[in-house]
Amino acid sequence: MMRRPAQAVIVHGVIGGLLAGLVVALWFLVADTLAGHPFRTPALLAGVLLNHEIPQVTARLVVVYTVLHFGVFAVLGVGMSWLSASFAAPPRLLLSLVFGVLLQEVTFYVGLLLLHAPRLGVIAWPHVVGANIAAGLVLMGYLHYAERDPRPLRIAALRDHPVLARGAVNGLIGAAVVAVWFFLVDLANGSPFRTPAALGSALLLGASGPGEIIATFGLVAVYTLVHVAAFVVAGIVFVALAEQVERVPAMALLVLLTVILLEGLVLATIGVGAQWVLGTVGWLSVAVANALAVVAMGWQVWRTHPTLQRRLLHEHPQLRV
Repeated sequence: MMRRPAQAVIVHGVIGGLLAGLVVALWFLVADTLAGHPFRTPALLAGVLLNHEIPQVTARLVVVYTVLHFGVFAVLGVGMSWLSASFAAPPRLLLSLVFGVLLQEVTFYVGLLLLHAPRLGVIAWPHVVGANIAAGLVLMGYLHYAERDPRPLRIAALRDHPVLARGAVNGLIGAAVVAVWFFLVDLANGSPFRTPAALGSALLLGASGPGEIIATFGLVAVYTLVHVAAFVVAGIVFVALAEQVERVPAMALLVLLTVILLEGLVLATIGVGAQWVLGTVGWLSVAVANALAVVAMGWQVWRTHPTLQRRLLHEHPQLRV
């Protein structure tokens, strides 16, 4: 792989980050204007930054916050440019989702937590997610053409990364199994979509009890997006581990232990971050859902990897950790 000059990586990252920041700024300018409150979003976020409510939007306040906004995006753009440059053939569609759904979301909400924002829902979730995904696509589109990548920038490009493609399909299967399980459980209890609403309210809005559950279509949709993205990442990891076992069958036990560890990590994360949700949804229901997902994802990997079947069933490898 030919390494790109550091200067080019930084320049492309800064320009791409600024373009991504412009997309987010325009998104909220249009949203605020349509709502009849131009520049409301930068004023709200500036208030969080300064730790007091801004009674009136001023040009100076908007300019100062806008400079900070673009500065953060320039830094994030350089980080993504460096990550893209580390691949011989960057999976930019996947990286755009990583940037939009993961990196920007984490940066935004961790920032709110560090600034002791009174509530994490200061900006509506659908707007945050939509703007960030659009920004991620613009950033990766710019890097794709700035680096003169001859490959097409479309879903078909995933064919160059079979592990990512198979992992994404595997993750979607796991996400669907969990979603269908909880839908049926909620339907049987007479409260459709209560589980994603509870998890979304707790993990995304910081709800501290069942009385604070917000059962809206927007919240359920946003939580579902996060749910699917998390499973896609897990599916990619799962397939990558399976293909490592395909090459080195003795690693099978290590992979099994990793799956068990990830299952425990999911339960621990929910338990620490939103313990009351487990009381609402039920430990057993969460465990069964994740177990079903692991079985479904494992079956998909087993079905699509005949070499893995042959090596584990007929070659009797000595397992090791």
